Amino acid sequence: MATSVNTERLEVLKTYKIYIGGQFPRTESGRYYVPLNKSGKKLGNLCLSSRKDLRDAIEIARNAQGSWSARAPFNRGQILYRMAEMLEGRKAQFIEELIAQDATRQQATREVNESIDRLIYYAGWADKYQQVISSVNAVSSAHFNFSIGEPMGVVGIIAPQSNSLLGLISVMAPVIAGGNTCVIVASYQKPLCSVTFAEVLNASDLPGGVVNILTGKPEELISWMADHLDVNAIIYCEKNQPTIQLIQEKAAGNLKRVLLYDAINWNTNEAQSPYYIQDTQEIKTTWHPIEKTGSGGSKY
Repeated sequence: MATSVNTERLEVLKTYKIYIGGQFPRTESGRYYVPLNKSGKKLGNLCLSSRKDLRDAIEIARNAQGSWSARAPFNRGQILYRMAEMLEGRKAQFIEELIAQDATRQQATREVNESIDRLIYYAGWADKYQQVISSVNAVSSAHFNFSIGEPMGVVGIIAPQSNSLLGLISVMAPVIAGGNTCVIVASYQKPLCSVTFAEVLNASDLPGGVVNILTGKPEELISWMADHLDVNAIIYCEKNQPTIQLIQEKAAGNLKRVLLYDAINWNTNEAQSPYYIQDTQEIKTTWHPIEKTGSGGSKY
């Protein structure tokens, strides 16, 4: 008797891991979710990151911050440029992932190209922004008075939910160009490019721990991120007023800076500026005495 062969098979969904400390662990919680696009197609298995995942990422970001901020600004720019090179080489993959997340091919191509250009933009500013935000100040005493920017430390980022690649890069790049490290909560409904971008980071000479990317429900992680005393600033990119109020209240615990990027069109030139680097800088002022000499001149 002839037997029929079942030619149908189940699709093997990719498991997208989180990115912490230059590694790709699974969430310690063991929880996953499966986002769907508008046609109901399953996009993959995504980690539902936990409070412990967030704590681990913040601790690793803190440990990485000292050596990252100590690097020459020119070298930070080289690494950002390397990210652009690696993203350029994988354009086709990112375009297909954006299409899977409901973008048209034209929209996807534009977003990937603009993401590459934005990395190059901040690579160029990495060793130049100090000339814009620093100053020599006029004082009435016998001193030189200098104000310069210094990185704040660890920055928590709730990435734009609708711009899973360009939005994430637009917020991340100025933060690390200025010598900070960061922990990013990626888009919940459109996470594919965010996690795949971690593979670009991992191949771009970026030290482990400088950028950490978590997936999961922002509403679960925001409170813990805003409350964490080792996070120095938090960036929120949505317009949810109760969430904004929650962040502002909890951020008062260690006077962390709250930055609201809720009215930015990430597809325009207004979404890139050296002043986004300044947003996560502390302006430090140094006084240097001038010693008067007997001939009426001065030395220092």
